[in-house]
Formats: sequence, C-alpha cells, structure tokens
Amino acid sequence: MKPISRSQGNGWILPVEILRSAIVDSQSLRESLLRYAHAFLIQSSRTALVNGHSKIEERLARWLLMVQDRADGNNIYLTHEFLATMLGARRPGVTTALQMLEYRGLVHAKRGEITIVDRVGMIKLTHGAYGEEEQSHFGLPPPNCSESDKPLQAAELVP
Repeated sequence: MKPISRSQGNGWILPVEILRSAIVDSQSLRESLLRYAHAFLIQSSRTALVNGHSKIEERLARWLLMVQDRADGNNIYLTHEFLATMLGARRPGVTTALQMLEYRGLVHAKRGEITIVDRVGMIKLTHGAYGEEEQSHFGLPPPNCSESDKPLQAAELVP
C-alpha cells in the first residue's frame, strides 16, 4: 500500500510490526490510539449525518475547518475537483459554494488555494455541524504552539 497525502504537512511511515510491538509495550500509546480511533469513528458517523442533512455551503465550511485543524496555517491547497469528491457533490456546486463563502468574507480563494479569513464566521455557518466532536482529538494544537496560533474552539463562540 502506498501512502497518499492531499495536503502539505509532515507524516510518518512505520512498518506495522514495529507499531504492533510498540502498542503491546506502551499502555499510553495503546490508549492514545484507541482515543484516536474513537474520535475518528464519531467524526465519520457525524460526517454521514451532516452530508445527508446539510447544504453544500455548510458541508464545505465544516470540511475546510477540519482540514485547517490538521494543517499548518490558514492556507489549504486543494482543487475544486478534490473537494467535490470529498463532499460527494459535483464540482460546479463546490465552485458555487466556495464563491458564496468568499462573497461572505469567510475565505479567500484562488486556483488550488483556499485561505480561511473568518474562522468564527465559518463555524457559525455550519449551524452546529462543526463542534466539539470535530475538535475533540483532531483540533488540538501541537504542544509547541503559541496561544495566538491555537485554533478557535467552537465552544468559545457561546456567549
């Protein structure tokens, strides 16, 4: 199996035998991986629900926020075609939704690059489809991240 990455960042390749051995030897690693698997399962189930009940603009905003949670910085390097595949939509629909987000001042888009400029507005646009479940494991900032670089948590929007 060949690893594939659709966005910039760091990654690791680890032979499964070494990982299995490390899981047996390290309770903290085992617990961490189980928390990750649990968070991923919840997020996948929620994605199915959101995809069936939300407008494309809301789904796109949620998906871009989740990508930003995993990316370094605000720039997301993806094509409309790839976004369409990820959202289960047609490319023209994604283009229209992205233009709507740009018109509202939430993102700036150019060929192959999307920049989130109003994270609070994006979270509000999802109407609750992006929240604690999406951030509980994946939205955590790295330990060396300064306070000003940490992503805004959806819970911080509650007055």
